[in-house]
Amino acid sequence: MGKLAPRLARQKRHARVRQKVKGTPSRPRLCVFRSLNHVYAQVIDDTKGHTLVSASTLDPEIRPETDGKTKTSKAELVGMMIAKRALSKGIKEVVFDRGGYKYHGRVKALAEAARQGGLKF
Repeated sequence: MGKLAPRLARQKRHARVRQKVKGTPSRPRLCVFRSLNHVYAQVIDDTKGHTLVSASTLDPEIRPETDGKTKTSKAELVGMMIAKRALSKGIKEVVFDRGGYKYHGRVKALAEAARQGGLKF
């Protein structure tokens, strides 16, 4: 058996993490997706399968601020935005779903910015 393609390996890791990490109405799941150029974050209630709040580097509010910044600093902006939007909807606590990525770089920057923004996880 050969080595798995990186995308498939990440999807398998994510599925393994998702067996334990469930978003409830009282503590929804903060899910992160990382593409080559952008970072996306969603707060999801898994009992209903609804996205409660979302933010990404493509959002009109964040887009003008991203010019000339590193991917990591863009991820920090997304983290602050997701925290602000979640708090405005009354969500204070979340479970963090790193999406099969290492807790490092952009994923870590987003998580720490969300914590600074007032989310608990």
